[in-house]
Amino acid sequence: MGKHFATGLVLFGLMTMVAGCTSYYRVTDPASGKTYYTTEMKDAGRGGAVKIKDAKSGSMVTLQSSEVKEISEEEYEAALKAPSMKATAPMPSAEKATAPMPSAEKATAPMPPAEPQPAAK
Repeated sequence: MGKHFATGLVLFGLMTMVAGCTSYYRVTDPASGKTYYTTEMKDAGRGGAVKIKDAKSGSMVTLQSSEVKEISEEEYEAALKAPSMKATAPMPSAEKATAPMPSAEKATAPMPPAEPQPAAK
């Protein structure tokens, strides 16, 4: 009984250590500036490309060029909870975006009379 308990305790300890050793990464695509968050990266086998599963979207992403930074679990969790940068303010419609053109009558104001210039000698 004691031998099985000790073996179980050792296995439990090893599983706890492995589970507690998760690494968190912020991966940035320098071409687009888009940032991804992941806990695992795979070599895509194409000249240094990496393949990741973006934790925010759940999408598999392959990047030819990337900047990878290991981050803390707290930073990782905060980034996943933050609102997505995709939600941007709507573009104004064309009719709201253009200012009315002034009418020709208002656009041409009368010029004040020119002051006489002394004659050149």
